[in-house]
Amino acid sequence: MNLPPLITQMLSKDFYPHPVTEPIELIQTHISFVLLTGKYAYKVKKPMNFGFLDFSTLEKRHFFCQEELRLNRRLAPNLYLQVLGITGDRDRFEFSEDNVTEYAIQMVQFPQENLLINVFERNELTLDQVRDIGKQLANFHAKAETSDRISSFGTATGLKAVADDNYACTDKYIGLAQTQTQLEQTRGYTDRCFIDNADLFSDRLAQGKIRECHGDLHLKNICLVDNEVQIFDCIEFNEPFRNTDVLYDAAFLVMDLQYRGRRDLANAFLNTYLELTNDYRGVLLLPLFCSMRAYIRAKVTSFLLDDPNIPEPVKETAKQEASDYYNLAYQYTQPTTGKLYMMSGLSGSGKSTTARELAQKIEAIHLRSDAIRKHLAGIDLMQRGDDTLYSPEMTKRTYDRLLNLGISLASKGFQVILDAKYDRQSLRAEVIAQANSHQIPLEIIHCTADPETLKQRVSDRTTANTDIADATPEIFKSQTFEEFIDMEKVYIYQ
Repeated sequence: MNLPPLITQMLSKDFYPHPVTEPIELIQTHISFVLLTGKYAYKVKKPMNFGFLDFSTLEKRHFFCQEELRLNRRLAPNLYLQVLGITGDRDRFEFSEDNVTEYAIQMVQFPQENLLINVFERNELTLDQVRDIGKQLANFHAKAETSDRISSFGTATGLKAVADDNYACTDKYIGLAQTQTQLEQTRGYTDRCFIDNADLFSDRLAQGKIRECHGDLHLKNICLVDNEVQIFDCIEFNEPFRNTDVLYDAAFLVMDLQYRGRRDLANAFLNTYLELTNDYRGVLLLPLFCSMRAYIRAKVTSFLLDDPNIPEPVKETAKQEASDYYNLAYQYTQPTTGKLYMMSGLSGSGKSTTARELAQKIEAIHLRSDAIRKHLAGIDLMQRGDDTLYSPEMTKRTYDRLLNLGISLASKGFQVILDAKYDRQSLRAEVIAQANSHQIPLEIIHCTADPETLKQRVSDRTTANTDIADATPEIFKSQTFEEFIDMEKVYIYQ
């Protein structure tokens, strides 16, 4: 490879004022060189200008190094250490703050086998880990900065500009990594979505859903540190990419896991995130957001085909990967048929466990009444509710909200699980009536267990205090279940 003199010198142990582990490993992306020295990693930005990214001058590279440090310390404060100046010429470079000719970001190095893409490829990525990512991201988004300026990037016009720029950047790869038909149909779908969902985009702006996000959330930008997931390497170089809709931020990892054939993990991450954020109405935009994210990966991967420093075997792999991403972006634009699944059964009967497992198999949105109820009350999901939370009025609001969301999502092609007791015929009848009215297929899943098992499960859950459900053994004693009538039985899963 034809490497710049600085990078060649940084591959030598003599460059560093500390011991290194040899051989020093070099990792390249289309915009950076990353050198792994053992205890520390050093990141040097390439002097590139792609339009959406401009590192063409020393001043710009310095600014974006500082931005990278600031932004990534929000999620990974222990990984990002400092920005270091480098001085010298072709014969000798060294770290120095005098007459700086380049900058590097110093980071704590972690073993590359701990990068989540490598954990994934060893088939070791777990449901608990992706759920933890969902929790971290939900908490991060709740605290992320927002302002009028930041919100201005998340309008329908602003997001469409991002999509349009992506399409404009990839025309030259038609016939190489994608087809003209794919591009036209994907772009046409995007254009229609921004028109058809104009009101929803306005609502999200008003609700503060546009924030200073991560911008590049996929498995290559998450690692394990002390066996805990750590999100890093956010977008520092482009405000429209970073200042965006929070669900668009989350959609990147959904797409990434689906691209890699683990839709169950994508579903577990998504449902964890949605349950914590209550952002269920935003799900209507998920196909658009996932398509845009897949297209971005296609675009970025395509850029490797233009880099003279990238070996030909790597370019061949990149060509196929880009083609796969372009195809996935197109697949998200295709229509789907929605369906409702109504869980039913007393507390402790296994409804939520069954619903969670089913959701992962069929890629369903899991709407859990315990979460909906607490969101309506404005309390933390782990906070135990008082009597007012379970008043008849609040119960009616909860079931009304559950059904409203279910119908809204299922009518747009989503599989949706309504996870509640549905212990009364009147509650079940309303779901059946609404499903029939909207011509949405419906299936009832009835969970049962013997009384002693039900009682023990509720008791164990109460003692552990690790679940959002509030049912206690005392509450369980008062629960009864109205048996199914004939018109309901035709919907019950056998």
